[in-house]
This record gives sequence, C-alpha cells and structure tokens, in this order.
Amino acid sequence: MSTPHNAAKMGDIAETVLLPGDPLRAKVIADNFLTDAVQFNTVRNMFGYTGTYEGKRVSVMGTGMGCASIGIYSYELIHMYGVKNLIRIGSCGGMQEYVKLGDIVMAAGASTDTNYAHQYHLPGSFSAVASFDLLSKAVEEAEKNQFPYIVGNVLSSDIFYNETPEWKDWAKMGVLAAEMESFALYCNAARAGVRALGIFTVSDSMVSQEEMSAEERQNGFTNMMKVALGVAVQL
Repeated sequence: MSTPHNAAKMGDIAETVLLPGDPLRAKVIADNFLTDAVQFNTVRNMFGYTGTYEGKRVSVMGTGMGCASIGIYSYELIHMYGVKNLIRIGSCGGMQEYVKLGDIVMAAGASTDTNYAHQYHLPGSFSAVASFDLLSKAVEEAEKNQFPYIVGNVLSSDIFYNETPEWKDWAKMGVLAAEMESFALYCNAARAGVRALGIFTVSDSMVSQEEMSAEERQNGFTNMMKVALGVAVQL
C-alpha cells in the first residue's frame, strides 16, 4: 500500500521506526548504524530506510518540521503500515538553567501552542504523554551508558522565530526544552493505541544563549542514537 507521501509496500517498514525531522539525517542513520539498509521511500525527498541493528529489524524515516508534518507521516506509519513503536529523535532548545548543552532530554510529556488536538473534539485539554515502557527503557540505556539525561515536559511549538519571549512563561511551568513535533506524535499514538517517545539532544540554550559546536552536535547525536537504538532492540 502506498500513500501520497510514502511509496513503501506493506512489509517494507519495521514495527519500530526512528523519526528524525531531517530526511538527510535518516540517511546518515541508515548508513552508519543499520546493517543492510534498504530505502523504502523517496517521495517528496522524505527518505525512509529499513535495516537491522544488533539483529533487530528497525526503520528510520524523516518527518519534516512541525506537528502538521509529523502528524501526516506518523499517522500513515501507524494506520497504513502497522508501525507499533515510534521514537522521535532530534535536537531541542533548553529552557531551564540546569538543562545543559549535550544533555539528553526524554519527553515524558509534551505541551503545545498548536491546535492539533482540536480534531478529537475533547471537552478539555489533552495531556500528551510518552509510552512509559519506551521511556523506562530509554532511561535504562542512558544509565547504562552514563549519558547525562533529564526526563520531563517539553514544548512542541509551531513557532521557531517567535516575536515574543513566550518560552519564559512555559519555563515557569517547569518545561525543560522546546522542539516542534512530539505533541502530534503522542496524540496520534494515543488515539491508535501504539507507543511513542521523543528523545532529544540539547543543542542550544534559550537561557544562556549558548550553542553546541558542530563536533559537540555530532557527539551528542551519537549518544542519543545509542539510547534510541538500545530501546529499539528490546522491542
């Protein structure tokens, strides 16, 4: 079965998929972490690959930026291709002084300034949360590898270049970091009864205005990938 956004056939995609925003990052992951990776999608240059990691079949696919984009790709992966475990991997901007560059942030929950959950006609505000099973496995992997990590709430924002410093209001509520996709991913997973988790590397700080160097980004990305793949092999 193909869709307007994915040329894969049923069976081409594993039940566990890693989801970077950047499709070229999906290619880097396939080339450097997966064995015998085969490309299953090039539609709209949103690359997807399936291979093995430590004998476990794993897929990786780009999602683009924002809730609207990951909403489309994750919905199709779940409903058209039978994906059961979706692990978002990416970068985030720290919103607390104690959230340091290179830390791994695991999104136990995702707040948002989007209207994505409007479609469900809920009589209130939906709390979008990660799969505890995936989250607990990610914590175990970070502990095992002695990677610095923090678990908590993130902000999935529609706005990258914001005209006002609204992040400070979210920070007062204890939100750890900002990214752009997890809320929609968690909503789609909750509605379908599958598992999802967002794992991020802190690439910059809104508090200190620091940014990671290219080398630091690469090292931080590698640590995050080891955690995500460590979870994938257990599923």
